[in-house]
Amino acid sequence: SSQLPDPAIEDQGKDYIRPILNKYAAVCVRCPGYGTRTNTVVLIDAEGRVTFTERNMVDADVNQWKTSSYEFKLHA
Repeated sequence: SSQLPDPAIEDQGKDYIRPILNKYAAVCVRCPGYGTRTNTVVLIDAEGRVTFTERNMVDADVNQWKTSSYEFKLHA
């Protein structure tokens, strides 16, 4: 039986890409004139139930955030 994702394929390039991800894939970026304005999380369980939650900055104000969450089931 095949295993997905294939661990051999998954390991290819990890020594190259890991430092790039560590440098640029911050959870929240804060710099003058630039930064994170949206955070999104998508959770899918074994039964195909999806929870999509997104947090958006309101009017470019780091102290104001609006959170929206949606739940639905994937089609079989």
